[in-house]
Amino acid sequence: MKRYRIALFCVAFVLAGWILNFASAAGPNAAAQKHIDIAKAAAYRPGHDLTALYETVCRPALTGKARDENPPAKDPAPGSTVLASVKVPPHSEWYFPPAKVFDNLYWLGSHADSLSTPQVFGNSTWAVKTSEGIILIDSGMNFSAKELITDGLKKLGEDPAQIKYLILTHAHSDRYWGSKYIQDTYKAHLIVSEADWHGIEISPDPTELKPKKDMVATDGMKLTLGDTTLTIYVTPGHTPGTISVLVPLKDGNQRHLGAVWGGINPNLYGHGVRNGPTLEAVIKTWSASTARFMDIANKAGADVYLTIHPGYDMALEKIRALPYRKPGDPHPFVSKDEVMRFLTIIKECGDAQLATLGSS
Repeated sequence: MKRYRIALFCVAFVLAGWILNFASAAGPNAAAQKHIDIAKAAAYRPGHDLTALYETVCRPALTGKARDENPPAKDPAPGSTVLASVKVPPHSEWYFPPAKVFDNLYWLGSHADSLSTPQVFGNSTWAVKTSEGIILIDSGMNFSAKELITDGLKKLGEDPAQIKYLILTHAHSDRYWGSKYIQDTYKAHLIVSEADWHGIEISPDPTELKPKKDMVATDGMKLTLGDTTLTIYVTPGHTPGTISVLVPLKDGNQRHLGAVWGGINPNLYGHGVRNGPTLEAVIKTWSASTARFMDIANKAGADVYLTIHPGYDMALEKIRALPYRKPGDPHPFVSKDEVMRFLTIIKECGDAQLATLGSS
């Protein structure tokens, strides 16, 4: 009888595990689905396609599986990556010509193709032109910084020696590996949150690519250069010190406000650095940051989303359309609705993942 009970218990235990696995494989639970439906409804408008963002950020909830289920056994040592071992992709896989997007804003980023296999989401470097110099937002990779930024500005008729500041949205290689080149070449000031300066310090990224610590970004910080003032907000979650930025823009006599959201996915581990005590805690932080920045951007009247990865919002298609714009035509980047929809997808997909993890 005892053996029978033990056998019955084992069968029940295995069956329960199978049911849980089946439920997970079947997709999101009801609570998660509510958030997914909101995110999906925000994913597409003609000319402002955010479906690649939705499919990427909501994937953990759509599959019923949380990200970072298998964290590294131990944190890597700072500077443990050998620069010579970092693979440089072929030029054709990352180069994209520079572009003037607004009268005072240039895009100096890399190629993206969200329809390719595998998908390529690219990287953005934004250059804000002011009456007293240039402010960069992110630097991209080390191997592309000179050609995309230095040579790109020259092609657009600008002097890269006028680069005065470089804001880094977060401490990941695709944001900052080109920053030391900018710092050393142009003596530009680097602006990073305190938490992400620490992230750079402890990351396994090659020591040769780590910039010297400089200015610390604080929440609500105003950066004024000449006739232009950018506002910086600390929006943690993608990294412990991710920052987002509001950028005044000019289009002839019209004035607009760009919003740079500093990350895409919440991660427990990112580029070798632990971002919080648990994945649940990180996602809650990210969701709160998103809700707060949505409110800030909405009240400020932000009507241009300035992407950090052009593959998520079809930014390159908009750039390609700019030369065909006729006087009086709407600007392809201007859409307050897109700013709000982008942030809605980020938040709702995060909340869906929380529901998948068993939180509300």
